[in-house]
Amino acid sequence: MSKSNFQTMSQTELRAYVLSHRDDQEAFYALSDRLRNLPGRKLSEEDLDRLPEIIQEIQQAKKEST
Repeated sequence: MSKSNFQTMSQTELRAYVLSHRDDQEAFYALSDRLRNLPGRKLSEEDLDRLPEIIQEIQQAKKEST
């Protein structure tokens, strides 16, 4: 899969891809970049180790705000 395909995926699709292809570093970094650019949430280098937890936290916060 090429990087441009990651850019056309929704965040949910990209997350699912990363979780099912954990060895795909390009996809992981594409998702990390996307999350890093979300307003109000900044990721540090340490956050990259707990990316699945962070995704879950963001999703929970979205659910609570609706």
